[in-house]
Amino acid sequence: MTEKRSRRAPRRSEAERNDRTLLQAAREVLAEDGAHATVAAIAARAGVGIGSLYRRYRTKEDLFQRLTELSLDHWIEAAERGLAEDDPWRGLTGFITERVEYGQGTLGPIAGTIEVTDAMAAKSARSDELTEALIARAHEAGVLRPDVTSADIFLLLEQLGRSPAVEQLRRQGRTDLLEAAAEAHRRLVGIAVDGLRAGRHSALPGSPPSPRLLTERWTPPPASG
Repeated sequence: MTEKRSRRAPRRSEAERNDRTLLQAAREVLAEDGAHATVAAIAARAGVGIGSLYRRYRTKEDLFQRLTELSLDHWIEAAERGLAEDDPWRGLTGFITERVEYGQGTLGPIAGTIEVTDAMAAKSARSDELTEALIARAHEAGVLRPDVTSADIFLLLEQLGRSPAVEQLRRQGRTDLLEAAAEAHRRLVGIAVDGLRAGRHSALPGSPPSPRLLTERWTPPPASG
């Protein structure tokens, strides 16, 4: 029995490594191709055959749902870490930085293209609750500019969670410039985050985005015909 368990352990570890590689490849292909990302492109990026991918995920939708759940898990964990931080500004900006580094922007293009499962909906509600708490605490402390809303933060994360320069260089195979592009992106994130700080700012243009812009994107459009 012990010998059988010892043989299963390496196989399980290898399967977990392969799954992580596959999920990372899916994120990268989604960042480049958006909703048009194909299973073939994801498998090729991961260095596996399409059959291997389908043994792990029955459909592309299953794979994207798994990616979304993992992203929501990380969102919840990052928000909880932010709320555990004594300083409201460090808590909020630490959360934003973590989410940007995770690659939040890669999942935006699949909104409305996959079914929202009960697990996804529950995790999304929890992530919204924690994020609202982070933002409310920063507003109450007077460190976040008062005209910034939670929808602003959500959309900012989506925009900053991608780096077109990094994606282009990766497609070109320019590994010599990848780190420089990543550093430039981190600098831009710092500039954007600093713009959230309360102080002397020009008024933001337009009205605050409606929460519907975020939630209804995940509802598939009605079938035509």
